Amino acid sequence: MASKFTVSNRTGWLMAGPAILLIAGFVILPFFLAIGLSFSNQRLVSPNPTEFVGLSNYRQLLDLATLRLEPLRDEAGQVVMADGGPQYPAVRSLTRNNPDRPDLAGMREWFSFSTGGESRTVVLARDVVFMKAIVNTFIFVIVVAPVQAGLALCLALLINQRLRGINIFRAIYFMPVVVSIVVVSLLWRLIYDGQSGLLNNLLDAISFGMIPPVNWLGNPSTALGAIMAMSIWQAVGFHMVIWLSGLQTISPTLYEAAAIEGASKWQVFRYVTWPGLRNTAVLVLIVITMQAFGLFAQIDVMTNGGPLDSTQTIVFQAIERGYGKQDISGGSAISVILFVIVLSISLTQRWLTREKP
Repeated sequence: MASKFTVSNRTGWLMAGPAILLIAGFVILPFFLAIGLSFSNQRLVSPNPTEFVGLSNYRQLLDLATLRLEPLRDEAGQVVMADGGPQYPAVRSLTRNNPDRPDLAGMREWFSFSTGGESRTVVLARDVVFMKAIVNTFIFVIVVAPVQAGLALCLALLINQRLRGINIFRAIYFMPVVVSIVVVSLLWRLIYDGQSGLLNNLLDAISFGMIPPVNWLGNPSTALGAIMAMSIWQAVGFHMVIWLSGLQTISPTLYEAAAIEGASKWQVFRYVTWPGLRNTAVLVLIVITMQAFGLFAQIDVMTNGGPLDSTQTIVFQAIERGYGKQDISGGSAISVILFVIVLSISLTQRWLTREKP
């Protein structure tokens, strides 16, 4: 006869079984398939058989090189000037059919810089768009994670009070979270409209026409920043709730003791509130980082990766290549690269925020 513990165990596994099967079928299995496909030339629809290509997809995505350019000189040996600066040979002339550097074939200029003197160093990439996607994703994470976490903490501190009607403010701050990110992106695309958008009309009104209209999503210098602002606004309420739950676990007696000692508000926050939020801070930081690396819907709805690839992200590139260009192997390789980046950052965050003896 089975014991109560055995029956309870069996019941628990039966109840968890459907969820385990779904996770295995839609998360674990695709993950291992992506790793396998990243070493092949698999396409979504292709009559050609799938072949093993090794690290070719990763080299195509991550291959970098540098090229040192010397300025052009005339017959007298003087540097040829153009547009107020030295004129350099075209990069294409050095990457195409160059017997001295066959590794540069197919590469394009990513960016260039000068370290002093007349020579110029050009950084080449085999896939410039993917490199831009990596940089944009890291910029997004570096800016959004601290700003969103800090703003959410401020909101949590404001609403963590016993005041009449405080629940109304909690609902207002949390409201954007329950709205679909696609709907929010569409609304903010109208707000950012370069001609009759709400933001331009507001700036025009408060400046009495002195601030000209800005094409927020059509300008490479403002598009990513505009998406950052919208993303911070949309998800700050979710992290506010996490901070709030952490605040409510701090014992009131600690605040009473601080009040008796005559501690200032800053001292109370520094020595009572913040230490009590340590584990919550780790959770919020990890969650925001993971969400930021998964940036896709806002890009897809608002800019589609443009203008001039200024809002490309890693996830957008993975989906665009895997399904838009039917390059399953390339999309899988991007997914694996993203997994390695996120795992490395998560482990680093965990190590930095560990409890030190």
